[in-house]
Amino acid sequence: MGETGLPQRPYPLRQVMLAWLMVSALLLATGLGRILGGRFPDPDDILRLVQVRDLLAGQGWFDLVQHRIDPASAPVMHWSRLVDLPLVILIGGMTPLLGQAMAEQLAVVLVPVLALLATMLCIGRVASRLFERETIMLACLAIGFMPILVYQFQPLRIDHHGWQICAAAAALAAISGHRAWRGGALAGLAMAAGMSISLELLPVAAVFGAVLALRWLRDRGQRMWLVGFLQVLALGLFGLFAATRGFGNATLYCDAITVPHLILFAVVAAGATALAYAPPAPWPAIAAGLGLSAALGLAVFGYASPECVRTPFGALDPVVRDFWYNNVLEGRPLWHQDIAAWAILAQVLAAFVVALALARRATGNARAWWTDYLLLYIGFLLLGLLVWRAMAFASVLAVLPLGWLLRQGLQRIRTSELAAARIATIAGLAVVLAPMAPVQAARSLVASSAPGPTQAVQLDASSCDVDRSVQQLAALPKGTIFAPLDIGPAILQRTGHSVIATAHHRAEKAMKDVILAFTGTAEDAHALIAKHKADYVVLCADLVEPDIYIERGVGGSFAAGLRDGSAPSWLEPVKLDTPAGFRVWRVVK
Repeated sequence: MGETGLPQRPYPLRQVMLAWLMVSALLLATGLGRILGGRFPDPDDILRLVQVRDLLAGQGWFDLVQHRIDPASAPVMHWSRLVDLPLVILIGGMTPLLGQAMAEQLAVVLVPVLALLATMLCIGRVASRLFERETIMLACLAIGFMPILVYQFQPLRIDHHGWQICAAAAALAAISGHRAWRGGALAGLAMAAGMSISLELLPVAAVFGAVLALRWLRDRGQRMWLVGFLQVLALGLFGLFAATRGFGNATLYCDAITVPHLILFAVVAAGATALAYAPPAPWPAIAAGLGLSAALGLAVFGYASPECVRTPFGALDPVVRDFWYNNVLEGRPLWHQDIAAWAILAQVLAAFVVALALARRATGNARAWWTDYLLLYIGFLLLGLLVWRAMAFASVLAVLPLGWLLRQGLQRIRTSELAAARIATIAGLAVVLAPMAPVQAARSLVASSAPGPTQAVQLDASSCDVDRSVQQLAALPKGTIFAPLDIGPAILQRTGHSVIATAHHRAEKAMKDVILAFTGTAEDAHALIAKHKADYVVLCADLVEPDIYIERGVGGSFAAGLRDGSAPSWLEPVKLDTPAGFRVWRVVK
């Protein structure tokens, strides 16, 4: 048997499109101020636009060098052209009609909601095989109640995370189909695209592979799910690598798909294929054979790239790790997050409990599919506990049981004759669907009742008005700017200047120099700034990043002196039309 047994129903396109329009309208309405002000959610989104601009301006498709970051050595970015492609198509296509500025503004709004649409179409496919039409629509609407998903699909969120979520949803839809090899192949293609976008999806692909392997071990007739998955995963990675990175650069990187990865997946796929066509064997023998294939692939990978056996950030410079990587909370485990993360986890766990109930009610092949779904859910939950942003993959699974729960709640509200029962149902749904509401209310209450001393803030809350202030730098003669890492992308986007570093680890040595300059003495900073031939120094006084430098740097550090108005004599203040907290100096040479 090579089928899941889930019923096939007509695709509910109308319900999915209506849900997409409703969630998109909500995202556009709540993000209108950010859209009009061109305020991106994250510096990565800004640098993505810079990379697309460079491509449209004539930089080569396979040239992933960011030439205005640390101009002396110019790092090769680890980002994929796959994510650039929708932006290139929209901006390039609309520029002749609307001009580049308007084309960019429309594209950075459209691309995230189009990624949302693609994700909803996949969720709609899965839901159509499980539920009736109202629940399908509610499952798609439930995406609008998942905080992590809302963040990744909001307008201007053009970095790669939304497309990774879409890839996971596409793989889920693929393995819910009837035809084994084709379903596995489509899931493999989705994972190949996701891993080509970012190697962060490797553990997600491993979870899908493990679940499909269990299908094989349960029933030999299901073996082609895994075979199709691994074959097309290996072929897809090879094709996408050739199409987006090329074989011209032989440099080995551990944070993106490279040739040793292609060999690894080819070996594993070949082993699984050989087992599938071998004479039938007991499940322990099949499990041992699959394990041996994986071990052989890993051995070849380790031999070809021993430095990549550890995690991509395992070799990160200790200074960069301590001051930068450890402060990127979305990449840290759950126990490093604030209370809001625990509220989100409670929502995802509530959805898991509902999924358990649905699995217990199912029978036959439908129960087998729900078992696979729960195993995926557990795998994604564990990933999310270890790397918080990976909780997005559990969240995308959560929308199916949440849609069903919402349907049951609405039905009870419609039919119950007791006002108390209706109120209790509404309250229960509100707690599950809006877990952040109590957290936000408590934060607002604390902030209003017990104001404390001025705290460092993120870019979008800064009194520096970073976006407008950075634009003022364009009036200065073109040069290289020594600035905190988080301001770097905005400088690249809004001016023609170069920067020493941004918060992107391929420029690790330059990042270290920026950190050491701001945390060290003025003399240390002078030497490092001269080393990079910087023309200007920029600081926004109320951001989190310089606050970290001041708190953890030497007494009287360079950052502290700049913040407190005691810049060294080799810096000459530059007067611009910016708030007092945004400070600019020219380096006296």
